[in-house]
Amino acid sequence: MNIVTKPYANAFINFAHDKPEILCLSADLTSSCEIDKFRDQYPNRFFSMGMTEQHTLSFCGGLAMEGYRPFFHTFSVFLYRRPYDQLINSVAYSNRKVRLMGFLPGITTPGGATHQAIEDIAVLRSVPNMTILETGDATEVETVLEVADAVDGPVYVRVLRGLVPRLFTTPFQFNQLRLLNHGKDILVISAGITTEEAMRATKALTAAGVNIMHVHVSTLKPFATDALLELIEMVKYGIVTIENHTVIGGLGSIVADILAEYGIGKRLIKLGLQDTFAHGASRPYLMKKFGLDAIALVHAIEKLLGSTTNISETDLQTVRLDEVHSVAKAEAL
Repeated sequence: MNIVTKPYANAFINFAHDKPEILCLSADLTSSCEIDKFRDQYPNRFFSMGMTEQHTLSFCGGLAMEGYRPFFHTFSVFLYRRPYDQLINSVAYSNRKVRLMGFLPGITTPGGATHQAIEDIAVLRSVPNMTILETGDATEVETVLEVADAVDGPVYVRVLRGLVPRLFTTPFQFNQLRLLNHGKDILVISAGITTEEAMRATKALTAAGVNIMHVHVSTLKPFATDALLELIEMVKYGIVTIENHTVIGGLGSIVADILAEYGIGKRLIKLGLQDTFAHGASRPYLMKKFGLDAIALVHAIEKLLGSTTNISETDLQTVRLDEVHSVAKAEAL
């Protein structure tokens, strides 16, 4: 396992090079979305649309109607907030094969509230026909393209960029939970950048005698409900979800809906942004401030257990995944 630099850049070129019907679109953020190499190699299949997200989504809908498969690249927040009306009418309502590749999801950017897509999953889950995928490591970034392109309809993908840890050895699998640790006390469900933090916490908790069932989620809509129900039945004390998103409408809400619908009386703690905007700062700072890191997860598990594990932040540093990560750097815009 290691750190991969710009895994999306080569992945998109390798995926699309022999597929002339795949077109690459940028909203004036070409290098920021790691598609400048594709632009240089395939200029006739690249469209720089400028900061015209509303127009670009309508254009994508038209391209898809003519048999092309447009991949629209920009920051996550610009794919749905500003052009929501066009997203509905030009893409989702007509169920077009448009792939919305969203970079800098949640608090992976120091750009503050205007650039942090913290409610994107909540918004887009409510849109009919929309599929939602989220990458959690370099392997998933490299392999999500085939998965997204196989969907018969619009797809929104939360993409990691820059220096991305390789946590997994197997590719992105559509609508499957990735079991990372087996245990019978607490079920931890993570997605995106929180999975690495959950892996760190799991190591320390296991050493402290707590049995953690840990699963990573990469398909948020649809959701692997049957598989989740089986895991919920196996654990004794309850469930903790941790996500790079507001706790309203995202992964935690998905799990809460399932618990309610199937009448399961187990405790759920949702970690994420607690109905608040974030602000500009480094990713590690924001993850700590808003409770998306390993120590926040440990505290939530202690709450479910009704006892302390005596795990400190110092202990968590000793089990840091040094082979896959170093101290995270603030992402530039």
